[in-house]
Amino acid sequence: MLRSTFCDGYGQIALYLFYFGEPMRILFGMVIIFGVFVPPLWGEPLKYKGTPHLPGHGQHVVLISGDEEYRSEEALVQLGRILANRHGFNCTVLFAVNPATGEIDPVCTTNIPDLHVLQTADVMIVNLRFRNLPDEQMRYFDDYLRSGKPVLGMRTSTHAFRIPKDRKFARYSFDYHDNTGLWEQGFGRKILGETWIDHHGHHGHEATRGILVLEKRSHPIVRGCEDIFGLTDVYRVRLPLPEDSEPLVLGQVLAGMKPTDPPVAGSKNEPMMPVAWTKTYRIDGGQTGKVFTTTMGSSQDLESEGLRRLLVNAVYWLAGLETVEQANVEIVGRYETLPMGFGKHKKGMKPEDF
Repeated sequence: MLRSTFCDGYGQIALYLFYFGEPMRILFGMVIIFGVFVPPLWGEPLKYKGTPHLPGHGQHVVLISGDEEYRSEEALVQLGRILANRHGFNCTVLFAVNPATGEIDPVCTTNIPDLHVLQTADVMIVNLRFRNLPDEQMRYFDDYLRSGKPVLGMRTSTHAFRIPKDRKFARYSFDYHDNTGLWEQGFGRKILGETWIDHHGHHGHEATRGILVLEKRSHPIVRGCEDIFGLTDVYRVRLPLPEDSEPLVLGQVLAGMKPTDPPVAGSKNEPMMPVAWTKTYRIDGGQTGKVFTTTMGSSQDLESEGLRRLLVNAVYWLAGLETVEQANVEIVGRYETLPMGFGKHKKGMKPEDF
């Protein structure tokens, strides 16, 4: 029961609590019975201080990773470094953390510590998949969205949450349904513009080439983004996208996994699916905010200069800054990505190890 409800670490902790006396057993009982979240004592979140005198200086970007397959823990560290070093944003990167070990563990779906930093965020970037966070953590997402602040969602964030129906924040779940329709299909559909539908390209066999929408080639987000490529496949979305969504980049399904591979013939590219778009959102009782969504975004995808520039430009646009013709998106430090796949993340890493 404990292992299915929490990360494996909580199951291990339970074995020790018997020996720590009645007060500790009572505290643990509160966690199990009443859903009280008691944060463990781990270190400070990973922070990158922005370079002074650059456009983003003084603005705070919070990047939240947590997916089992596409190495968001690598992608968002590099993106945070670029935004801080090349553009001046103060960046905080958060991770899924095993509460027993303090190690980054994307398989741990129930814990992302330090989400309180969203209280000072100017832009939130999420790269999440099927998280089931405790209410105490989810309230920071909810408060942020009520403020109408901007959101950038990457790859599996269309299905960022999978929360049981009896929970306070069940409406965020990718498969949520109620009679009002106000939160139909959760955070993905309501905030980002789509929930999880299906793979459109053949996963692991058909890569993606980004094609700029002809009518949007002058949009500030796509400046300098003529060459976009990703090893991740195109996700299927329902057309047209909802409400005021504006597709900026279409995903051309390729016949292989190299940038030089030709497009697949037939229905997969007729029409091409949007892989990047803008929209607005507003949740009940909240302000209206801006959104940029891309269904690309694995750590290997960020090896594409065009995709890195697309993301940096999107942050500028969300933050109310003017983009430049060729934003500097040079890699900061070493960037040796691991392949996508479940269970393939680097073991034994803690946030401070970056």
